Amino acid sequence: MTRNESVIMTGTENFRASRDQLLRLRADHPAAARDFRWPDAGPDFNWATDWFDVVAEGNERIALWIVEEDGREQKVTFAEMARRSDQVAAWLSRRGVAPGEHVMLMLGNQVELWECMLAIMKIGAVILPTSTALGADDLADRIARGSVRHVVANAGDAGKFDSVPGDYSRFLVGGSTGAAGPGWARYADSRTERPEKPPRSVASDAPALIYFTSGTTSKPKMVTHSQTSYPVGHLTTMYWIGLQPGDVHHAISSPGWGKHAWSSFFAPWIAEATVFVYNYARFDPQDLIHQLRRAQVTSFCAPPTVWRMLIQVSRGAKPEHLRELLSAGEPLNPEVIGQIDRSWGLTIRDGYGQTETTAIIGNAPGSALKPGSMGRALPGVRVVLVDPVTGAVGAEGEICLDLSSTPVNLMSGYHGDAARTAEATRDGYFRTGDVASQDADGYITFIGRTDDVFKSSNYKVSPFEVESVLLEHPAVAEAAVVPAPDETRLHIPKAYILLAPGWEPTAETARAVLHHARTGLPAYMRVRRLEFSELPKTSSGKIRRVELRAREDEAAARGATLPGEWRDDHFPDLKG
Repeated sequence: MTRNESVIMTGTENFRASRDQLLRLRADHPAAARDFRWPDAGPDFNWATDWFDVVAEGNERIALWIVEEDGREQKVTFAEMARRSDQVAAWLSRRGVAPGEHVMLMLGNQVELWECMLAIMKIGAVILPTSTALGADDLADRIARGSVRHVVANAGDAGKFDSVPGDYSRFLVGGSTGAAGPGWARYADSRTERPEKPPRSVASDAPALIYFTSGTTSKPKMVTHSQTSYPVGHLTTMYWIGLQPGDVHHAISSPGWGKHAWSSFFAPWIAEATVFVYNYARFDPQDLIHQLRRAQVTSFCAPPTVWRMLIQVSRGAKPEHLRELLSAGEPLNPEVIGQIDRSWGLTIRDGYGQTETTAIIGNAPGSALKPGSMGRALPGVRVVLVDPVTGAVGAEGEICLDLSSTPVNLMSGYHGDAARTAEATRDGYFRTGDVASQDADGYITFIGRTDDVFKSSNYKVSPFEVESVLLEHPAVAEAAVVPAPDETRLHIPKAYILLAPGWEPTAETARAVLHHARTGLPAYMRVRRLEFSELPKTSSGKIRRVELRAREDEAAARGATLPGEWRDDHFPDLKG
C-alpha cells in the first residue's frame, strides 16, 4: 500500500467515525456539542471518490429518486450513480475538462445534475452551479467573473449562450447538437465511455464549488468552497436535519443555490439516505402532501414560503413516515410552526447558515424548542454575537464565527475579491451580516439583516418580529416590512402584504390588518402604512426588501403618496 493510499483511507475512516458519532448523538445536542471534533480528512481528500464511491460499492439502495408531475419517475442506486459518474468523469476529461478548471453546471433537478456534480468533483475541476432561470446577461456576467472554461446545459437553455462571449467548451444535455448550434458536444455520448476512475488526487484545500449568492441587496458574490468545507462541513447539516442511513429525504430547493447542495446532495449522501425530488411546473400543496405519503418520506425541508402555503390548505393527517420537519433560507414565523404542529404533531425545526457556510445554528432533533428561536450553535461551530459598532461580544449583535481556530465548514473566500473576503473576516471573525440575540441557555433568536433593521422614534425595529405578528392574521399569506421615511419618527414600519386566498385588497381588509398590528405590537413597531402586492424576490425565493426600501425613499424624496397605500390615518379609530 502506498503512502498516498494510506492517507486516503485514513481520511475516509476519520470522516466515517465523525459521521457515526453524530448519528449516535443525534438526540443529545449537549453531548454532541461537547464531544464532536471535525475529522482530519488528510491532505488530498476527495469526497466523491473517498466517500461516495466507498459507500456506493455494491450498494443497491436507492441514492436518487426523481418523480415528475405526470407520474414518470427515475430511481438510481448508489452503485449505479458511482459507475455513471465515473463514466461522465472519463468522458469530460477526454474532452478537455482538467483539474482546477471552472465548469458552469446549468441543469434542473434531473439525474444528469447529480452525475455531473460527482463527475466534476472526481476530476478535481470546480463546479459553478447555476440556476436555469438566468438569462443571457446574467450568464455573461457569471462566465466572465467566474473564469468559466466549460458549460453543461440543457438543450432548452442552449440558445441563451449564443450571445454570451467567452472561450468555453459546451456540453449539451438532451436534444440534438444541430438544434443547439455548432460547438456543442452531446452529453449522451458519455454513455459509451469506459467508466474509469480519474487517476489524479486532489488537494483537500483545492476549490471544489463556486456558488453565487442570491443577491438580495447587491450583485451576487462568488463563494468558493474547498474539497472539504462543503463536503466535510455538511456533517453539521446532516446532524441538524436528523438524517439516518436508509432515510428518504425531500428538500424543496432549486439547483444553482447553496441550499440545494446542503439538502439534496451532501447531507443525505453523507448519511447514506435517499434524495427524493418531486418536479412540478406550479406548486400545489395537496400534490406535495400526496408525494410525501406515497414516497414514505422521513424528513422534509422547505423554505418559509412553502410552509406558509401549506398552512393555507387542508393538510389531513400527518404522512405516516414523516419524522423530521425543517425550514431554512429565512427564519420561519412562530405562527406557521404552531399551525403545522397542531395538525401533524411534528414541530418544524428552524436552521441557519449561509451560502458561505454549512448549517451553523439549528434546533437539533430531540432538543427542547423555544418559540421564535432558531436554536443553538451546532456541533463543531463556535458562534459569537459581536456588536457591529463597538466590536464587543455579548448577548446581542451580528452573528459571527470565531476564527481563532479555522472553521472547517466556512468558505475559502470570495472568488476574485480579496477585499470583500478580508472585510468579511476582519478582526478574527467571519461576519454573516445578520443580527440576533442569545439567551442564557445558548438559544439564538434572529432579529434581522444588519441592513434591514431600522430605527423608529429612536427604537430599533426588527422587520422579522413585525412580519411574524402580521402573519398571525388570516388575511396575510406573506409580509415584508421596510422603513418608510417620516418627519416625526425618522421612519415608520410599512408593510407590503401578499393576501391569502379568499381575501380582497379592500379598505375593510386594510383596516383589519392595521388593527391587528395595532393590538399585537408595541407603539414604536406598529405598522402605520401598508400595501397589498406581490413581493419582489430573488430567483432563490428570498424577499428583496432592498427594492421596497428604495421605493419608499424615492416616494419620500418626491413628497408623493404611493398609489394603493393604506395609512392608519385613513381610519379615524386607528389614529395615534
